[in-house]
Amino acid sequence: MEATAAPSRHARGRVASRPGGGEEKSPPERRVYMDYNATTPLEPEVVQAVTEAMREAWGNPSSPYPAGRKAKDIIDAARENLAKMIGGKAQDIIFTSGGTESNNLVIHSVVRHFQTIHTSKGDTAKWHSPVEGATPHIITCTVEHDSIRLPLEHMVEEQVASVTFVPVSTVNGQAEADDVLAAVRPATCLVTIMLANNETGVIMPIPEISRRVKALNQERAASGLPAVLLHTDAAQALGKRRVDVEDLGVDFLTIVGHKFYGPRIGALYVRGLGELTPLYPMLFGGGQERNFRPGTENTPMIAGLGKAAELVAENCEAYEAHMRDVRDYLEERLVAEFGEKKIHLNSQFPGTERLSNTCNFSFRGPQLQGCSVLAQCRTLLASVGAACHSDHGDRPSPVLLSCGIPFDVARNALRLSVGRSTTRAEVDLVVQDLKQAVARLEGQA
Repeated sequence: MEATAAPSRHARGRVASRPGGGEEKSPPERRVYMDYNATTPLEPEVVQAVTEAMREAWGNPSSPYPAGRKAKDIIDAARENLAKMIGGKAQDIIFTSGGTESNNLVIHSVVRHFQTIHTSKGDTAKWHSPVEGATPHIITCTVEHDSIRLPLEHMVEEQVASVTFVPVSTVNGQAEADDVLAAVRPATCLVTIMLANNETGVIMPIPEISRRVKALNQERAASGLPAVLLHTDAAQALGKRRVDVEDLGVDFLTIVGHKFYGPRIGALYVRGLGELTPLYPMLFGGGQERNFRPGTENTPMIAGLGKAAELVAENCEAYEAHMRDVRDYLEERLVAEFGEKKIHLNSQFPGTERLSNTCNFSFRGPQLQGCSVLAQCRTLLASVGAACHSDHGDRPSPVLLSCGIPFDVARNALRLSVGRSTTRAEVDLVVQDLKQAVARLEGQA
């Protein structure tokens, strides 16, 4: 869903010419990676799991010989680990190529189900839906990832579905339950709201939305209206906070491996897969994943995903505490070094919970656009926002604008996201690097 260069603590040594014409290498520059919301490196245990699967479980998981059985066992174990990580059941998880596929699969399935159930079956039909002939309606919010926004916009263009984009509050940065419920129509079939925003780190009130939707569904059932299903894209939240599908009350949840130190594949949780909650395949083939996502399983990557999930299940609280400590120290150092008049912390909304690792801020000043500041940095490796929007130049983030951040402030935004191994000493290096970058841009160096 997002990608960036792999983190590197040390850049390669630059080559300088000696006076006599020879060459000598200067000491390598220290580089500090703070773009963990874009992607994460593989944990050593994950690399080991992938490597062992490639060497020992190369067989087709559908085959009966030892290498095939080994592959099948690895896939089953990975499914169990993913289920444990999110508090769900292994039979409710299918593997996908990543978050984009998982999100598209949810949207495709719910629209297809609505069309199947609520399309007229002719004069011989004994039951007529009260929304027969209506276009399926989906509710989302204005700060969703492109893998939600773009397929929904495409469906609107093709007149396959209608969509309401609920604005987030400028007070708390959240999509509020009242606004989501107010957008419900008779033909509403899906609410899809991310669990945590990738730019601000704001945690959305999914449990409250779920409770309200379930209560509404009881009323809708009595009138023959379709149930409203709830999906959350949990890409950014996993590995940074506890995620439990029972607490969230969702019908679908998207899992993205490369956001929690796993490989670049994903999975989809579906409550009561194929029984309580519908799922329609977008691909057709050999019947793998119970026909919901056919294709010979990518055993090595699934092995790595399972190991990454196991590490999260065992260590999530420790990961979260460490990242929060380092992130808070980063924000303290930024304010202490630059002052509150020079710094605007874009992701701090009073009373709103956010991811433990995310700091979105702007320097105030006409020369201090985020891209310009990063270009001057010699230590920091980061981004101005979502890595999938890296080609947007100096245009302000739509997410920040939706949250009420002023245009000139949003244009200067930087998103720093720390990881499991980020240290306070690295924070000090980054703050000093930013100080020098700002000074150069303002002509003070």
